Amino acid sequence: MRVEDPKLLRGDTSFVADLPMPNTTVVTYITSVMAHAEITGIDVDEALASPGVLAVITAADLAEAGMGPVPGHLPMFPASTERPVLASTVARFVGEPIAAVVAETHAQAADAAELVLVDYEPLTPVIGFDAALSDDTVIYSEHGSNTIADGEGGADTPYVADEVVVEATLSNQRLAPCPIETRVAAAWWDGDRLVHHASCQGVHPQRAMLAGWYGMDKKDIRVTTADVGGSFGAKARMYPEEMLLGFISKKVGRPVRWTPTRSQDMTGLGHSRNQRHEVKITGKADGTITALDAHIITDSGAYPIAAAHMAKNTGTMLPGPLDIPQVTWRMTAVVTNTTPMVAYRGAGRPESGALLDRAVDLFAAEIGMDPLDVRRKNTVAASKMPHTNPSGVVYDSGDFPLALEQVAGHVGYDEIRREQAAQRAAGSTKILGIGLSTFIDRTAGVAGTEYGSLQLNADGSMKVLTGSSPYGQGHYTTWAQLVSERTGVPMDRIEIFHGDTDIVPRGGITGGSRSAQKAGSAVAIATDQLVAEASKFAADMLEAAPGDVVIDTVNGQFHVAGSPGAASVSWTEIAAARIEAAEGDNANGASDQIAFACETDFDTEGPSVPYGAYAAVVEIDTETGAIDLQRMVSVDDAGTMINETIVRGQVHGGIGQAIGQALYEEFVYDTDGNPTTSNFMDYGIPGPTEMPSFESHLTETPSPNNPLGAKGIAESGTIGAVPAVQNAVIDALAHLGVRHIDLPVTPLKIWTALNA
Repeated sequence: MRVEDPKLLRGDTSFVADLPMPNTTVVTYITSVMAHAEITGIDVDEALASPGVLAVITAADLAEAGMGPVPGHLPMFPASTERPVLASTVARFVGEPIAAVVAETHAQAADAAELVLVDYEPLTPVIGFDAALSDDTVIYSEHGSNTIADGEGGADTPYVADEVVVEATLSNQRLAPCPIETRVAAAWWDGDRLVHHASCQGVHPQRAMLAGWYGMDKKDIRVTTADVGGSFGAKARMYPEEMLLGFISKKVGRPVRWTPTRSQDMTGLGHSRNQRHEVKITGKADGTITALDAHIITDSGAYPIAAAHMAKNTGTMLPGPLDIPQVTWRMTAVVTNTTPMVAYRGAGRPESGALLDRAVDLFAAEIGMDPLDVRRKNTVAASKMPHTNPSGVVYDSGDFPLALEQVAGHVGYDEIRREQAAQRAAGSTKILGIGLSTFIDRTAGVAGTEYGSLQLNADGSMKVLTGSSPYGQGHYTTWAQLVSERTGVPMDRIEIFHGDTDIVPRGGITGGSRSAQKAGSAVAIATDQLVAEASKFAADMLEAAPGDVVIDTVNGQFHVAGSPGAASVSWTEIAAARIEAAEGDNANGASDQIAFACETDFDTEGPSVPYGAYAAVVEIDTETGAIDLQRMVSVDDAGTMINETIVRGQVHGGIGQAIGQALYEEFVYDTDGNPTTSNFMDYGIPGPTEMPSFESHLTETPSPNNPLGAKGIAESGTIGAVPAVQNAVIDALAHLGVRHIDLPVTPLKIWTALNA
């Protein structure tokens, strides 16, 4: 069991909604009920007069105080697309905040919110890629187009067709991240200091964002986070509703807390994926793929934040683990009247994997070759590592062909093909399909260093400060294990602390599968430094030369090399002696409670490229379209594993989310921009009964880019499992003439395809 699990299982937690904050008030937001409309008036008088209401905040209040738009707008996007904290003149998506009601209780705030009258003058909504690209209605008239970013990459020479050309248009649908804990936040003022409690992926970036908007020095802002009920990337950035809480708290002179409902979060928390891929794949009849060209069109939602970057990730990661000499891609980002897009587990790499694996299967079908054999023929050989792809991504280490052969062996590929052939010959209405995916990820690609420190306490225990903020990844267990393995101190004597800008001096975000490689390495380096400092002190205590003293990491004792049975000193003894010697002068960080303290900031030498091969086996009922996902087999390589149990847990979590995308999940808008899937009754998230037992296999190819040899693993499952399941469904139906079904692959879509 992970060391963080017992308190979570007991409910001994510190979620923002449960934080004790005396005299707290409640904030509820009035959000737009129209996708695209002019706001011609806001009447708050009746709401202000209702019981328990302390204030109603609108954009006019922010303008009067000189508060600007949401900070962090990137210069690559038109200036007119800056997002306001509260909409003032135009509402651009259903769920956009327009006003805030502050009251004594949730019930009073909710009742008063119903009394705020917003007058709308409807405008034509822009929903979907075709409407956005046509520019018949332009969301930002100052810009003159709904296309707000573009780019290209890959080979320098243009795409050239070969003897076999397959073209397809593929969809990667819109998803809602759906963390169990919504975007809860709270704020209050400690004198002139703003204190902000967040459910987030990193406190220091949030502090920087608050400092930018409020025009304050970062030292005058404290941001904390503790337990976080999920994020998957969606809480990496601060939302306007959170950022405004400090302003509201100052206005009412009391702490404020915001706890959005599930439906409010389904429309306000950022969405992701939602790309259209126009693909051409070219090769020879013998299965050699010679060129790949992709036009990646991405929906940014109403305000451009991350979609263009994720689409660039999609193109940059092509052609995955395949050795295709000619790869070209273009990216077009458009705005629509929908919830803005943010990063979500994988952030462009799952889209890239889905594009590639579907294209490969379509190519295989065109030439009549088994998809396994096409992949065998085109996979980058282990002897070519490190390998640089056409967009300049360096694959640092790996054996891609081995992973492919392993997954084929584990799933029993040839046996399934024989059983499938027998079913088809017998005319069975229930038929097997098998789908493959081979993929790469790019991890630790999020820029910036990560902070780690270790201190030796007076009683011989240790404390880690980490700039990395966990929200399910198992950092407490992993960091404690790294320290314990290097010091011999038992894990239950090692405290891990994160998530408070007043205590942890620096930090980044937990995202992009960077934690083990950056934060873990920082903790390991700080530990090695502390061991080295303690060794010098132990040498004096043992009356030995510093170079002759070694640490026994089994017993946590220092002794003279070659004399393990002779005199030794423990961490507790070193701590006591060190503190006594310091005599309160804080030399080298020593005090009456801390003997030694070492810290470091670490950055990798470059991103790492974990990889894998997945196989899915499905049975389709051709009379109803029902899908039975029978097996999910994975082979993953995440470099050197620190804790195999945590690695497997991350693989399982990623695969579970990928099955959701492959078969169930899609956030849908009607033609007027109204969400039709804004709660868990309408938005289909699979549970345990919809999933098979995962057959997970792991290999280890160390990365040379960090001292741990680690690669990321948390996002791999979301890359490999989606196309494996999709390919399996289409493979089952291939003999009936079905060539492609878009995500999510549902029984209705199957039935429709079979009856077309």
